[in-house]
Amino acid sequence: MNTYEMPQTEQGDGQRDDDSMDAVLAGVGPRLRALRKERGATLAGLSESTGISVSTLSRLEAGLRKPSLELLLPIARAHKVALDELVGAPPVGDPRVRAKPIVRGGRTLIPLTRQPGGLQAYKVIEPQRRMEPDPQTHEGYEWLYMLSGRLRLVLGEHDVILGPGEAAEFDTRVPHWFGSTGEGPAEFLSLFGPQGERMHVRARPAPRREDLPEEE
Repeated sequence: MNTYEMPQTEQGDGQRDDDSMDAVLAGVGPRLRALRKERGATLAGLSESTGISVSTLSRLEAGLRKPSLELLLPIARAHKVALDELVGAPPVGDPRVRAKPIVRGGRTLIPLTRQPGGLQAYKVIEPQRRMEPDPQTHEGYEWLYMLSGRLRLVLGEHDVILGPGEAAEFDTRVPHWFGSTGEGPAEFLSLFGPQGERMHVRARPAPRREDLPEEE
């Protein structure tokens, strides 16, 4: 089976999440000070209405004290504002997946899931080409659903052609391969777990026979 490499994103995504959280927390102090001055309140007056000491309020506004719910809730009640207004929480992220297509060895994989690990879903576009089956095995289970075109599937002793609307599911410990029939492009959905992702997406493709140098 042709195999593909997907860029490693887990660490980068985690770092971006941490940076975003740090930026939110860093903005709390200046926002607290601006809101207090806008309301014409003093640290002493806010301390009296919230039960939080003047020194703690001062350190919060200076960014020297990490904000917590126990501190922010009484401040929000004193100013009569929503907690989000103090934190400056970003809006809920767009739930739509806008992952970039991955092109490897002529085949295009469009990720339909964006969380690392677990079950992964891809839309796969297989171009028209002549291919020699090269069955592989790995741990896991796989499910294919044809959207358009025709796809050749070699599974153990079976060699079948899948058409639009047809599906196949199989234990990937059985030698398997799928690819172009040579008659036209095909589009299908593919679902597999972490083991299948390493095999189908992350590993570098082996050179195709037609790509190997001729022996002299």
